[in-house]
Amino acid sequence: MDNLFETGLAKRKETLGADYVDNTLANADAFSRPFQEAMTAWCWGFGWGDEAIDAKTRSMMNLAMIGALGKMHEWELHCRGAIRNGVSKEELRAIVHVIGIYCGVPQALECFRSARKVLDEEGL
Repeated sequence: MDNLFETGLAKRKETLGADYVDNTLANADAFSRPFQEAMTAWCWGFGWGDEAIDAKTRSMMNLAMIGALGKMHEWELHCRGAIRNGVSKEELRAIVHVIGIYCGVPQALECFRSARKVLDEEGL
């Protein structure tokens, strides 16, 4: 893990899509660029660069945690990434069920709304 940023950049693009990542980095300015670079190195290089957990499982974990936090913009983004990483519609449903059990029905309903939007947009 000599270059966490480069590792992170590759992992981030694999999960979120190169267009999204390139656009995010291109739109970063002097104010936000340091955070984008640090987050790419730390979250995606250090966290996602560890091959102990495969990308599909990591995506499923992320959806559960982000859903628990109620960060729906990020949940939608990572829902798209989870599909890209092989998470099925049935697995998404099961993840939302767990969110409902541990975080409450209102949060599960929010996740279902976001998932439905993503699934419709992805043609699934």
